[in-house]
Amino acid sequence: MTAQSAAAANGPRFVRRTSLAPHEYRKNFHQIDGEVIATVTSPEADRVTPLMSKIYLCLVSAPAECWEGPGTLYFTAKTKEGKQIKASKVLYEVLGVASATAHKALSWMHEQGIIGYSSGKNGVGIRIFLNRAATSIGLKDDRACKKILPFARGSNGEGRGSSVEPAFRDSYADQRDYSDTDLNPSAPKNGADKKSVGKNTSDPIPPSGNPPPASVRRTGREIEPPTHQASTITVDEIVARLRVELEPCVKAAATQAASQAASREVARTREWFETKALPKAVRVAQHETYDLLRKHGTIDARRERARSELQVGRAMEDSYQQPAARPLTTAEIQETAETCVALLETQGKNVDVTLAEIGSEGGCWLLTEDAPKVREEAERLLRARSERR
Repeated sequence: MTAQSAAAANGPRFVRRTSLAPHEYRKNFHQIDGEVIATVTSPEADRVTPLMSKIYLCLVSAPAECWEGPGTLYFTAKTKEGKQIKASKVLYEVLGVASATAHKALSWMHEQGIIGYSSGKNGVGIRIFLNRAATSIGLKDDRACKKILPFARGSNGEGRGSSVEPAFRDSYADQRDYSDTDLNPSAPKNGADKKSVGKNTSDPIPPSGNPPPASVRRTGREIEPPTHQASTITVDEIVARLRVELEPCVKAAATQAASQAASREVARTREWFETKALPKAVRVAQHETYDLLRKHGTIDARRERARSELQVGRAMEDSYQQPAARPLTTAEIQETAETCVALLETQGKNVDVTLAEIGSEGGCWLLTEDAPKVREEAERLLRARSERR
């Protein structure tokens, strides 16, 4: 359930009043400069595209994951349903318009200065900056900005006193030097104090002519030096910055590596198919062709079986009538050559041996004048297959 549907379930989506109650405040809204509104709704913008104001409002109200910082949108490529979607297509989906309309509108707003547009190479993404109107920027008074008046620097021991510290009770009319004595110049009339005022009894007396240290006042209290707390950056902030800068580069490198790996795998598969699978399929097809020829009587199966069983020369009873020898056509010469090549690859039988077995001298159907033609065609087929491999 979305936020709008949840709000609709809890109460009305819009309240029929124009002002807020004293206990209410404004939230979930966007500020848009008046100059920007006037520009995107102007006739010049309508001549570019009537959807100019819609496109700008879609930029202002883009989803939270599209915001890189205040006023800065960042669109990167993402994966959806197993497919890689480019950053430009992600931008078009947010704007809700076609690519041509979005390109015209963004180019015009970029020329007018309403937005800034930055599109890097190598898949680093698209950045869009929502600029401010010059008429919407005011200057504050420096005096109004200062809530605390600046403090003057306190006494550091170099001077006799400070204008921001409590005044001494004694007068400076008497300019005698009391730095090397323990006498109190403002002693009461009934007698001097037993302990000197403004000095620690455990501290050594400074030499004559040297001013007291800055950490010692006349009242005996020490001044703590001002501490300046150095600005520190947390580890989470460093990690967030590094992630923003490095994540697009890492994603682009991973995508490129995956594409290269897929290309290499396709190349290896194609090489295996051309060098291993396809020749084997051809050999199987040729073997099946030879079996079909033998089944139809083109090749004497019994004679081949007798030769394999070392029964050469034995008379065998066979009722099959061998066809009469006749000149072969071009198609028949090519089929006979393919049969010879199939026997060579499957059984290792030489082409000349096969021609001798099916020749007319051996009692078969191949004429003597057709044998050279079949041999030449078989050699051509062998050369063609060796070149493909």
